[in-house]
Amino acid sequence: MQEGTISILGHHEVTAPAQSRPRGDVYAANCPTRQLLDRIADKWSTLILMLLATKDMRFNALKRRIQGVSQKMLSQTLRSLERDGLVSRSVEPTVPVTVTYAITPLGRGLFGSLSAMIEWAETCMIEVTAAQRAYDLKQASAA
Repeated sequence: MQEGTISILGHHEVTAPAQSRPRGDVYAANCPTRQLLDRIADKWSTLILMLLATKDMRFNALKRRIQGVSQKMLSQTLRSLERDGLVSRSVEPTVPVTVTYAITPLGRGLFGSLSAMIEWAETCMIEVTAAQRAYDLKQASAA
């Protein structure tokens, strides 16, 4: 496959400059964009990518920093992010083996969007909580 050629399930292979590459259709039932959106919108993926955007980290450092994530979930999420090309994994042959995770340039492209989403969530939580309470009261009085 020549440079700039993209092969996406359900699309023809196309060679084009980056700015004119074919786009997926997230509203189409079989579009792989949905799977990617599901991955990057996942809370664990978001938290991992945000941390790795600041510095490379080892598995246990990530686990300590992300409260509530299980070892199994962290491992699965890191593998998925690596498979998607958003995170890289480097292994150093030390005793014990040293494994370090880093964000890739592709993953770094998400940083601005993820930062904005987290900023919004952290600053608007009071309003969201108030809306939830109002909704719950309305539902309770209607029942």
